[in-house]
Amino acid sequence: MQSLNWDDLRIFLAVAREGRLLAAAQRLGLDHSTVARRITALEAALGSQVIDRSPRGVTLTPGGEALLQHAERMEAEMLLATADLGERSRGIAGSVRLATPEAFGTYLVAPNVGLLRQRHPQIQLELAPESRTVSLSKREADIAIGLNRPPRGRVVARKLVDYRLGLYAAESYLSGAAPITTVEALRHHPLVWYIDELIDIPELRYFHQIVTDAPTVFRSSSIAAQQTAVASGLGLGVLHAFAAEQDARLVRILPDVEITRSYWLMFHADQQRLPRVRAVVDFLDELVQLNLTRF
Repeated sequence: MQSLNWDDLRIFLAVAREGRLLAAAQRLGLDHSTVARRITALEAALGSQVIDRSPRGVTLTPGGEALLQHAERMEAEMLLATADLGERSRGIAGSVRLATPEAFGTYLVAPNVGLLRQRHPQIQLELAPESRTVSLSKREADIAIGLNRPPRGRVVARKLVDYRLGLYAAESYLSGAAPITTVEALRHHPLVWYIDELIDIPELRYFHQIVTDAPTVFRSSSIAAQQTAVASGLGLGVLHAFAAEQDARLVRILPDVEITRSYWLMFHADQQRLPRVRAVVDFLDELVQLNLTRF
């Protein structure tokens, strides 16, 4: 067996994570033929096939699955060595991609990112507030905030905090509407809600836990857009208490009607020793503690 080339292993990792040669090439900034050629060179060096190609993409062979574990450990050591040497010369630095549900990222992280900047001015935080599940194994993010505990794997996960959702409306809407004193009365009021077929996370499907048969007048995949529409007086909305209660235009309706969900903090086990990742994790923990009463 020939000696392995780290660049070939790096390309193999991208192929394993993307599931397609073309997608891996685009991620790495290479052309498709280069990626295919380097995978072939890797297989020749190993004397073993590591991927099976098909029109639907690629799958790892048993040998590829074994190689993936070694390659990820090598990648982790390379990242740690680079971070350690960089930290010694210029302090904790580098980019960290944080994927969060939209409300958490928009209403909690973004307004307070200056705290992280003050402590670690050389960390560049990349915030991706989305309403979809992010894959840490594919390195779509360094750290993720999720709504459920991930399945077992090479992911460090712990509950960060519980949060509440409730019914809200604008004072301008309520001033011209019939009083809302029961859940049954909700069916006579317009509701702002998600686009059902675009909900990727089961924990966001809480509509029927609160209301049934209510007419929806506006739908959006963005919870920030929903809150803005409700605050403008369009109708009622099921909103995050930690965000809605900071908006002076909004009024809580039926306070006893409430849903509780949880935020989970997750990051890949191979990255837990990276100083820049640890710094952002510490920042998130502090952020939650500073805003604990809002949740």
